[in-house]
Amino acid sequence: MMKHILSILVENKSGVLSRVIGLISRRGFNIESLTVAPTENVTMSRMTIIVDADEVGFEQITKQLNKLVSVYKIHDLTDEDAIERELALFKVCAPAERRHEVIEIANLFRAKVVDVGKASLTIEATGDANKLGALEDLFQAYGIKQLTRTGKIVMSRGM
Repeated sequence: MMKHILSILVENKSGVLSRVIGLISRRGFNIESLTVAPTENVTMSRMTIIVDADEVGFEQITKQLNKLVSVYKIHDLTDEDAIERELALFKVCAPAERRHEVIEIANLFRAKVVDVGKASLTIEATGDANKLGALEDLFQAYGIKQLTRTGKIVMSRGM
């Protein structure tokens, strides 16, 4: 099995997401990451889906997706030079006497504090999976009260 990255341009209409996801899940493939948002054209949305599949399964998925009326274009970014980003929010235990340490770590990773509580800080960070994983590892020492991450967004470089 290999992770495949699909960028799918679809109609911006209700029900399209469930049809695409249903098609993939019915074939027994796990979706590792999924993001959907409107594009520069308000009638279209872009789905970025990372799916674990072998080559035969992946080919089957793309052929079936191409048959859906609401799918306009499928771009396989798996082997392309691409820009990959994720957003994470970390709620980290930060009592007053250790708060500056957490802020310093956030600053090193170009992350920013977006909320301050009596005993916690919420940090927003963007980057690739390695960067966010490293930040998570460092925050573990302080205690992570809550963590949430978006799915990956991916765009090919250049033209």
